[in-house]
Amino acid sequence: MNGLARFGFVVVSLAVASAASLAQTAPDYTAILNAPDRTEADRKNDERRAPVKILAFAGVQPGWTILDMGAGAGYSTELMARAAGPSGKVYGQNPPDMMDRARSAYEERAKSPAMRTVTTLTRVYDDPVPAEVKNLDLITFFYAYHDVTYMPVDRAKMNAKMFAALKPGGFLVIADHSAKQGEGTTVAKTLHRIEEATLRQEIQAAGFKLVAEGDFLHHPEDPRDDKVFKPAVPVDEFILKYQKPN
Repeated sequence: MNGLARFGFVVVSLAVASAASLAQTAPDYTAILNAPDRTEADRKNDERRAPVKILAFAGVQPGWTILDMGAGAGYSTELMARAAGPSGKVYGQNPPDMMDRARSAYEERAKSPAMRTVTTLTRVYDDPVPAEVKNLDLITFFYAYHDVTYMPVDRAKMNAKMFAALKPGGFLVIADHSAKQGEGTTVAKTLHRIEEATLRQEIQAAGFKLVAEGDFLHHPEDPRDDKVFKPAVPVDEFILKYQKPN
């Protein structure tokens, strides 16, 4: 537990008792982040994204099969591909109507050798993977769940599809920008935030079990009343780890 706590997260269920052993045998995530072929833009992004702590929280292992939901420009997709290594497999999902700027950035990133184990999925959120993509070890969903709340997306269907795509015992790690208590999804489009309690309720309704939560992205100084872009203070964010029961 001490080894996990130093990364700023706690296990909340015995269902991930193996997390401690995973942490002991985890790859050298710092070395992965220090790879000389990573771009300066990604290194700048690292300053606010806490990638070493996120990889440790997710417990990514070489050889894992991973789905990155709402991949955007592919920062986290590439991160997962590097951590899963050459024996791993990563799927980067983006919707058909994604913004041109993000699409172009993802397409440029896809040319990198670091993305050679990545398969791009251009699919709607509520049908994110083809039928043959199953038994995933991990799904990541970073800073995009709030977006689907104001899109024509059936979130219950989306969450059920993610649940079905995971293997028994597989994990969903989800992070987003915090809204104030009681705001639910009402500020998702204006402030790009979502209330943590609302997200928890929707994910757990699909059958996922909460097994760990991190505090390393929390910033209590954030009044949570402004847009997350170019904020005056660091944005308060939450990160949760769920498991599909065996």
